Amino acid sequence: MTSDGLPDLRREPHPNPIPAAERDRILANPGFGTSFTDHMFQMTWTEGRGWHSATVKPYGPLTLSPAAAVLHYAQEIFEGLKAYRYPDGGIGLFRAEANARRLNLSAERMAMPHLPEEWFLASIRELLAVDGDWVPSQEEASLYLRPYMFASEAFLGVRPAKEYTYLVIASPAAAYFKHGPKPLTLWVSEEFNRAGPGGTGAAKCGGNYAASLLPQAEAIEHGCDQVVFLDAVKYENVDELGGMNLFFVYENERVLYTPKLGTILPGITRDAIFTLATEAGWEVRETDYSLARWRDDAESGVLTEAFACGTAAVITPVGTVKGRSGEFQVNGGEAGKFTMQLRQTILDLQHGRAEDTHGWTAKVA
Repeated sequence: MTSDGLPDLRREPHPNPIPAAERDRILANPGFGTSFTDHMFQMTWTEGRGWHSATVKPYGPLTLSPAAAVLHYAQEIFEGLKAYRYPDGGIGLFRAEANARRLNLSAERMAMPHLPEEWFLASIRELLAVDGDWVPSQEEASLYLRPYMFASEAFLGVRPAKEYTYLVIASPAAAYFKHGPKPLTLWVSEEFNRAGPGGTGAAKCGGNYAASLLPQAEAIEHGCDQVVFLDAVKYENVDELGGMNLFFVYENERVLYTPKLGTILPGITRDAIFTLATEAGWEVRETDYSLARWRDDAESGVLTEAFACGTAAVITPVGTVKGRSGEFQVNGGEAGKFTMQLRQTILDLQHGRAEDTHGWTAKVA
């Protein structure tokens, strides 16, 4: 054990890290998910032994058996969080403990082993300790962290695997949407759904996202930024986007509506919005929210704003909604005042520019 409690921790420095000048060039225009840091964290779970062989090692290809269970039965989960450069040059995390808890909820649903939350957090600290120079400093940029776990046992048989691999990789990231907070145009999928009752919708597993790719491609074909799914039973109520949660703003009532949990991912940004909005004097209601209501209330003006939220996108206003049954706009297609205020509040907390009264942030370097 180490001081962090990680089992058998070894550190293998990269023999040929990316030169500082090349790293600076990448950080100047990082895009999203296309460049990766010099190192990664890796650890193994084996039945009868538990977690072992924690290693910080050079980023590089994995060696897998063609019979690895993940390739055949899709036992795989992941998380997404960010490291932020603070004004004083330090590095901080935002609600990383919530990501640790959610990873284990996903693991439970997918019949995978529990990862102690302190080891999840330690794995991120260990990686940032060697790759902290990769955290960008420009506005809204960050280092995107991707912890994930998959079934690595070589076998062909339908049962939970007896070996799993856990890794953390990191990628410098600019704003998720290149046009910044410009309102999104959404495409309503009235043919496909993301997940049904009793399914894996609340787990952050790759299969959920694979199911969203075809309707997302359809959205792009219709000139939209994202796809929005309806419930899998009646195709009436709003579910979530391909990668984000949704909120609906009723300014005159001081109420926010958002689809209830069960078939959707319990977003960490979504949860933070509950707290921040309540503190600002708003009521937040989790409930069924129909597409018909969305359209009617937007057209009447009763619905004053709508926005999407997630780790990657933070908070992004929704302006236009399209589908085979027609098109409508929210707030004349413009970003709403409350949406943008809430967005700035979260960004300031994440980047260490505002006082954290909730214990959500942690400085790690």
